[in-house]
Amino acid sequence: MKQVFYISLAFLVFTTFSQAQNKSGFGFKGGVNYNSNGDYFESISSNAEHPEKSIGYHFGIFGKLGNKIFVKPELVYTSTKSEYNGDSFKMQKLDAPVLVGLKFLKLLNVFVGPSFQYIIDTEFEGIDVSNIENDFTVGLNFGVGVSFNRIGIDLRYERGFSENEATFIDTNISSASVSRIDTRPDQLILSLSFIL
Repeated sequence: MKQVFYISLAFLVFTTFSQAQNKSGFGFKGGVNYNSNGDYFESISSNAEHPEKSIGYHFGIFGKLGNKIFVKPELVYTSTKSEYNGDSFKMQKLDAPVLVGLKFLKLLNVFVGPSFQYIIDTEFEGIDVSNIENDFTVGLNFGVGVSFNRIGIDLRYERGFSENEATFIDTNISSASVSRIDTRPDQLILSLSFIL
């Protein structure tokens, strides 16, 4: 948890300094995500089970630096869920996208950038999944947005760059076996933001 604290503190200092230097904004955001993670491999089977997408949520803070061309760092708590043949894989993570955008036609903008992700917790049908290949991963965000004074709405797509497997021991069958899930996100994110 110390890592989460240091990331949060660094983000707040950065956005406060940037706001003072550029008279840009700082604000809050939240919304829903339509998510699925990667494939699920049960035990020693080589057959992959593809996930069904499910609704999750997110909320956090952001800073915006610049106007026509802007940089938008964010720190967001995200909760996702994927369904695998009736079983649910849940994941909570901290996302820190650093987006570069272009504003056009006064209201519209497009943006792209990396998203640095820290996995806080995972669970598969009541089993805490503790063996994750990498707690820190990197993905890509890109999307479009519209802004009305202090209020903004954006729709983005997020995808993880590389596979990141979580393994766990399945004791629900006659003999214990090791199963795995690719935790890489594949999601559409709809956000409402308010700049102070």
